[in-house]
Amino acid sequence: MPIGNSPASKGAAVVQTAADIGELVRERRRALALKQTDVAGLGSTGNRFIIELERGKPTVQLQKALDVLSLLGLEVLVRPKAGGQP
Repeated sequence: MPIGNSPASKGAAVVQTAADIGELVRERRRALALKQTDVAGLGSTGNRFIIELERGKPTVQLQKALDVLSLLGLEVLVRPKAGGQP
């Protein structure tokens, strides 16, 4: 779940679902004044993939999603949860 009102501007978010990632991607894309078709073209992927990613489709291809995050200047950091419990 994103931290704060605008995860794209705050710089950090805790992601628990595909929908959380989709929200972050959409907010970042809009902050950069890009259309979905722009991101698809720059990322050498289809517009449908960007739409599905932003909608939080849980079965999108992980590598493609990571590529889009990188393209938008975002990265994934994986660390143990606070308290170390699963």
